[in-house]
Amino acid sequence: MSSDRNDPTGVNHYVAPVASTTLVVDAVKVDEKPSNLWSDAWHDLRRRPTFWISLLVVAIVLLMAIWPTLFTQVPPNNDCQLANSNGGPTDGHPLGFTFLGCDVWSRMVWGARTSLTVGLLATLIGTVIGLIMGAIAGFYGGWLDSVLSRVGDIFFSIPYILAAVVVMSVFSTNRNVFTLAFAIGGFAWASTARVVRAEVLRVRQSDFVTASRALGQSRFMTLVTHVVPNAIAPLLVITTISLAASIVAEATLSFLGVGLGSDVMSWGNDISQAQQSLRVAPMALIYPSIILTVTVLAFILLGELIRDALDPRARARR
Repeated sequence: MSSDRNDPTGVNHYVAPVASTTLVVDAVKVDEKPSNLWSDAWHDLRRRPTFWISLLVVAIVLLMAIWPTLFTQVPPNNDCQLANSNGGPTDGHPLGFTFLGCDVWSRMVWGARTSLTVGLLATLIGTVIGLIMGAIAGFYGGWLDSVLSRVGDIFFSIPYILAAVVVMSVFSTNRNVFTLAFAIGGFAWASTARVVRAEVLRVRQSDFVTASRALGQSRFMTLVTHVVPNAIAPLLVITTISLAASIVAEATLSFLGVGLGSDVMSWGNDISQAQQSLRVAPMALIYPSIILTVTVLAFILLGELIRDALDPRARARR
């Protein structure tokens, strides 16, 4: 209902009654938890079944590496008998035997420790080097950025598998988990450095970085306490994917005979040793190949899901 008034000019004005007018004011709900990037990402991840599937696979493989006796009580090497060479599944040996009469399932379970240890160490080495190089290059800029970027380009142009082959051939008398991890991670950091540099270049333009410098904090402390923590999200994604690549690299080098010694249990060594009996006992090669493939796919899928969850635009498109 409205009322009208006439003014001296003869123009009618319609005024709504005050009682029927509803004023809407923006209100802030103080009882709600503040939203941030990580909470939004977790809210998105926990609603996706593929996240839980990949996380379950990763958890099982990690449990195999940490506590192998939880999955098998058969010694992987001490119970080998040539009478069981290339034998099929029997009671207590669900996947059969290798050419040397060793239990396939036991070697797969114990081999997870070697493969994951090399993958984790190589990823840690590559991530630390890439984080340092990328953060310094992106934050300080200038000639330091040019020098470090060119060094990264050199390492990026070298296939790290080929470089690891050369390193392991040189150190053939000292092949162990740490040597192999350094051979892989020492040449695989360039891609991590590029991602970190790009993110640091974005973060350093933020107001809180300017405020930190205005308060008298040194550039290095600003980098460590403000820039790096806010540029860590893409690093988490690329680290997860790099872990899968490092596991594949270890298996590849062991398969080629330039990785760990043949007496070391790893999925790559099992695949390499089983190829000589491929025609008569193919399952001894197929089983370790399956667990290697499933593990790598789980880490890659987990990294892809985390990347989508940390990207607001990707969440908006779904």
